[in-house]
Amino acid sequence: MRNFLVLVVVVVLFVLCSSLFIVQEGQRGIILRFGKVLRDIDSKPLVYNPGLHIKVPFIETVKNLDARIQTMENQADRFVTMEKKDLIVDSYVKWRISDFSRYYLATGGGDVSQAEVLIKRKFSDRLRSELGRLDVQGIVTDSRNRLMNDVRDSLNYGTPGHVYNNSQQLAIVDNVISSAVSHIELEPYNCTFVTNPNSMAALGIEIVDVRIKQINLPTEVSDAIYQRMRAEREAVARRHRSQGQEAAEKLRATADYEVTRTLAEAERQSLIIRGEADSETAKLYADAFNEDPLFYSFVRSLTAYEKSFNNNNNMMILSQNSDFFRFMNLPKKDIVK
Repeated sequence: MRNFLVLVVVVVLFVLCSSLFIVQEGQRGIILRFGKVLRDIDSKPLVYNPGLHIKVPFIETVKNLDARIQTMENQADRFVTMEKKDLIVDSYVKWRISDFSRYYLATGGGDVSQAEVLIKRKFSDRLRSELGRLDVQGIVTDSRNRLMNDVRDSLNYGTPGHVYNNSQQLAIVDNVISSAVSHIELEPYNCTFVTNPNSMAALGIEIVDVRIKQINLPTEVSDAIYQRMRAEREAVARRHRSQGQEAAEKLRATADYEVTRTLAEAERQSLIIRGEADSETAKLYADAFNEDPLFYSFVRSLTAYEKSFNNNNNMMILSQNSDFFRFMNLPKKDIVK
């Protein structure tokens, strides 16, 4: 009897434990009954918030899904602008689950990688279409914010009705999403599905934000641009050098002219001063020698004697009675006189 009671207690505890489940913070739980999402009387899926909850054991199973905003990093890809120019765009998408039931069914059991595959295909083609309608200047300026908003809205609410340049490719991607939506049970309880089947909302996903992290040019294009920029800078440098050399030559010519003019003016002034000095000296000599002509003749003769007899290489043959020696032939008393 005692063993039976122990067995009953164990079975009760096991059933009780099987009936309880915990939803962690940052997650939401949905209950699957025989593989189908459990819904309330209004045909809305039952979503359990974080905490301790009860389910029917052995019949119902719990699937916990991440309710936080998730970030999907996209690999840098090549896009073509309206000007037929290639750009390498690096971007990311922030998304979260808006309808846990649809998300679970569309992604094959809540597989995050499957959800990101669907988001990436839709996002890449929507971004390619939007970039194809803008030029490079519009992409890197204020138009980029409007571009990101348009891409986000088209992902959330579906492809607009107007035609894009690559509408055929968009149709293919929309068909992929539509095929994923087809796996969802649209009318489990006579509930009509009115959401655009080509939108992320049809998959139970909400795109919170899309952003472009970086825009680069392809390597071959950037190299050509750098070469052109280098050539332009070198041309500007050569122009500045030639202008500098021209200015330097003008400065040198002006300086040479000023030097020549200054030297010529100095030489002219020196000649004028020297001439005036010589004139004044000659006047002084003349005034002095006019007072005693004999003394003047004597000084001139002495100067002539000095210059004649100072050079040993010259020979002069003169008569003793020559006028050149007249002061040598005078008596001493006459010379002193």
